[in-house]
Amino acid sequence: MNELSADELKTIADTLRRDSLISTTAAGSGHPTSCLSCAEIMAVLWFKVMNYNTKNPDDEDNDEFILSKGHAAPILYSALARSGCIRDDIKTLRKAGSSLEGHPMPRSLKWVKAASGSLGQGLSVGAGMALAAKLNGRKYRTYVLLGDGEIAEGSIYEALEFAKKYSIKNICAIVDVNRLGQSGETIEGHNLDAYKRRFEAFGWRAVIVDGHDTKHLLDAFSSLKGYEKPTAILAKTFKGRGVSFMENQEGWHGRALDKEQLRQALREIPNKKMPNFSINKPEKCEEVKVKLEKAEVEELKMTKGKVIPTREAYGKALAGAAVKDRKIISIDGDVGNSTKSEEVKKVRPQQFINAFIAEQNMIGVSHGLSIKGFNVFASTFSAFLTRAHDQLRMAAVSSPRNNLTVCGSHSGVSIGADGVSQMGLEDIAFFRTLPNSTIFYPSDAVSTKKIVELCASGNGRKIPGIKYIRTTKNGTPVIYDIKDRREKFEAGKFKVIKESAKDSAVLIGAGVTLHECLSAYKELRKKGINTAVIDLYCIKPLNGRELREFILMHGSRCIVAEDHHPEGGIGDAVRSALGDSGDAGSARIRTEHLAVHGIPHSGTTEELLRTHGIDAKSIVNKVSGMIK
Repeated sequence: MNELSADELKTIADTLRRDSLISTTAAGSGHPTSCLSCAEIMAVLWFKVMNYNTKNPDDEDNDEFILSKGHAAPILYSALARSGCIRDDIKTLRKAGSSLEGHPMPRSLKWVKAASGSLGQGLSVGAGMALAAKLNGRKYRTYVLLGDGEIAEGSIYEALEFAKKYSIKNICAIVDVNRLGQSGETIEGHNLDAYKRRFEAFGWRAVIVDGHDTKHLLDAFSSLKGYEKPTAILAKTFKGRGVSFMENQEGWHGRALDKEQLRQALREIPNKKMPNFSINKPEKCEEVKVKLEKAEVEELKMTKGKVIPTREAYGKALAGAAVKDRKIISIDGDVGNSTKSEEVKKVRPQQFINAFIAEQNMIGVSHGLSIKGFNVFASTFSAFLTRAHDQLRMAAVSSPRNNLTVCGSHSGVSIGADGVSQMGLEDIAFFRTLPNSTIFYPSDAVSTKKIVELCASGNGRKIPGIKYIRTTKNGTPVIYDIKDRREKFEAGKFKVIKESAKDSAVLIGAGVTLHECLSAYKELRKKGINTAVIDLYCIKPLNGRELREFILMHGSRCIVAEDHHPEGGIGDAVRSALGDSGDAGSARIRTEHLAVHGIPHSGTTEELLRTHGIDAKSIVNKVSGMIK
């Protein structure tokens, strides 16, 4: 560590306090009291404890920091500016075009590795980043600053048990226990013993300190080495520390001071010259050179017509990719034998992680691993991904730094007798709402294999944002030729399976409903009705102009069938794309939408497809009615 004394660090803490007050008043908004409570913590961490290269935020050996209590962003920006990492003017806080956004964002600052502000998520992301150090043989430590209010979030405890399970000893959680939340006292207030018992119950080492005493903090951070457990530093602090009319007072959360209040506050906080300092350089490490042992993945025989579940093809393809690339990580929510992601475990056990039944943490850890350069595939039932929607949302807005593919299996009513609680019927909708997301819905084993290989490849890394692959429980016939190298599945494209010059309508399906469309195609031909069939294997992005032109050339009628609720699914995606195509021809297209309405009951696949009107017969009846 550098030679800064406890008193000099106190001077730095007061400088960070003053900066936080000045910047929030200039912005007219922000959370100054939440910054003031953690000033000593930030000073000790950024100017004494952490090792990092101020010239390079992407140095692989830098210690990492996540501000889980993202509303304290002004003090992070102050620490970055005062340490020499950035040159931004703190008075531009929250201004349009400023790098200093209201809550930390990676798109604005490279020193921010994960977007924060939605509380309870930073520890999971930090666990993923810390785990990456172990996998890469690096020595950096990850520090996560949490607020005591967010300790009420259940995802915190998912992260605690995960870090203990995988012996992630290079993570340190610091809890700013300032007693006050937004609307009153937090659950435990200043009962630090209660927090200590919680962390210890989850297998962590927990240390209680005076969060405003720089010497106490230094002693706590100095004790990190030598322990085989992750450590939590529980710092007793006071919200608004240093300003008499705000300190430990309710009603100040999220309130910036006016100019007169600022003048009064600054008179109370010492304004000493910043001491001379040097930031500790990171310890350079050579990345572990891992020689991949030869492993064989038994290939699926994908002959045309053979019935294979797309989830099975997903697992085999992912295992094949992992054998070739040690940076591919498969992480699953304790259903790997159903999603088939555990195929990776059979050939590359060190590249498979069981996150257990904790989907929020699974996505947070996946995000953290992806930030550190791993190509992560996170898998569970599509229905259970709804629990982690907020983690997915925050990962999506952090997209410049993630390489994350999510697989949702057992989608739709086609899973049958398990019932509605297991049927993913909302997943397409919420993945469509994520910025820059790409949604794949393969219909057979060949398309699944090629889509997984795309996401695992260098070209997949060029696809921005989160990639989602929706797979099906039941087997579906192979319709593509695995030996045909011209058969490609690219983002933003669709496949024309059937077409003729006499088509009266276009049938659009994906997954199980593509096969219902193909069955309907045959039945309609018997009736003398020709139709085209589209495999909409990529739901987002969708080329509306290309789709519109095809439909206009094939009867100007379009029937979309999907195993998903009508709101936000494939039908809405098609209508939106056609409407956005910018051509008057879109108005000439008549679109009908078959989807899953109501709350499904248990039953066989055939019964449920028929009951909800997305089977071949329903498609035939809809087309017949349209062309009368």
